[in-house]
Amino acid sequence: MTTTETKIKKPRPTASGGVPHKAGKTAKAPKTAKVSVKKGKFARRAPVRAYESKILDASVKQIMDTAVRYDAVIIGPVPLPTEIKKYTVNRSAFIYKNTREQFEIRVHKRLIDIINPNAKTVEALTNLTLPSGVDIDVKMM
Repeated sequence: MTTTETKIKKPRPTASGGVPHKAGKTAKAPKTAKVSVKKGKFARRAPVRAYESKILDASVKQIMDTAVRYDAVIIGPVPLPTEIKKYTVNRSAFIYKNTREQFEIRVHKRLIDIINPNAKTVEALTNLTLPSGVDIDVKMM
């Protein structure tokens, strides 16, 4: 006996953003699943920023290990878009003033959500020593 596999074609979205049905009508595309925090549970959102991605990933791992050690539930790290700041500078003031140099600074970002942290977890995270150039802001949600 042989089995055959059939490929199911996914409908393409229309210009209005919906998925076409057989009758030609469009329906809204399903939204992505979101993690919700129930009432009574607290969450801390910690965006972490750094200039180098390798140092950022190492410090995020250190933050996650510390939070797991104190029995906290972690969502993330979620990579956020890299912020690029560009600066244009004149090379010369007088003779070659039309020539310019461009410099850029890239800021890499990650987002960590810590759900229902206890006092020991918060204290351990505030006393954590991170490498220079890594910035963390802990916010209450």
